Amino acid sequence: MRAIFFGSPEFAVPCLDALTEVADVALVVSQPDRPAGRGLALRPPPVKVRAEALGLPVIQPSKVRTVAFAETLARCEADVGVVVAYGRILPRRVLDAPRRGCVNVHASLLPRWRGAAPIHYAVWHGDAETGVTLMEVDDGMDEGAIIATERTAIGPNETTGELSERLAVLGAELLRAELPAYVAGERVATPQDDARATYAALLDKSAGEVDWARDAHAIHDQVRGLHPWPGAFTTLDGATIKLHETRVAGTPAVTARAVSPGTIVEAGPDGVEVACGRGRLRIEALQQSGRRRVSAAQFVAGHPDLAGVRFE
Repeated sequence: MRAIFFGSPEFAVPCLDALTEVADVALVVSQPDRPAGRGLALRPPPVKVRAEALGLPVIQPSKVRTVAFAETLARCEADVGVVVAYGRILPRRVLDAPRRGCVNVHASLLPRWRGAAPIHYAVWHGDAETGVTLMEVDDGMDEGAIIATERTAIGPNETTGELSERLAVLGAELLRAELPAYVAGERVATPQDDARATYAALLDKSAGEVDWARDAHAIHDQVRGLHPWPGAFTTLDGATIKLHETRVAGTPAVTARAVSPGTIVEAGPDGVEVACGRGRLRIEALQQSGRRRVSAAQFVAGHPDLAGVRFE
């Protein structure tokens, strides 16, 4: 089996490794190097770094809709293209270049959470489980027929960053197990039920603003769903506070209603407890704008008399 791999971020690296175990990888396609860090030096995507370490040929086209790019892929005479978090929508002539077309490893249980940020949305919305889907790539947004899926539970305090690492490995295992049979014609893909589809749109920093009038569980899911990026945040005395670790405190809702949402009810070594619209949220690690991340105990030591103060 001969394959072309499309991918860019760290999430895609385990799938590239898995593909090399079951196929001859003729070409790796990744995003161009991007400026990063304080010095804005060009930084290669993790997939490029891994591909070069494996001795695989890599190209980084700035445009994917050119005839020249499609012809480059056609010359590979690949049986299949494997797309994992590549970061661009591929045109039909590119999808049709491999003999069996292209397949995608998507980090959700499709048709739930089609789109750019499926892991973030699964955690943010308090889903009890998620998984990975191996699917055919068509012209729609993650609308192709499903080849195979693998499920996993989401821990009640698991963050998007932690879950991403697990799903990357799970996706690689699914690809390794199912791709050869699919290319050999031994797997029949099943169309998705479009009526059950939900969408995970691109995120920006504004998604992280905390509304303390919401339920403590919902805010906790927001914090872990947006960690490490873009991050959940609130404001205290005009300073932005990023919330890194939280827990639902379990205080009865009647207590939370006795004070305005956003009010710090208790502050000590174990955390900063905040009244929400229903229940309390305990902040265990946080970061003031322009400073390093600290534990709640460290923050309280530098900010005495927090009880009764209200997050804006």
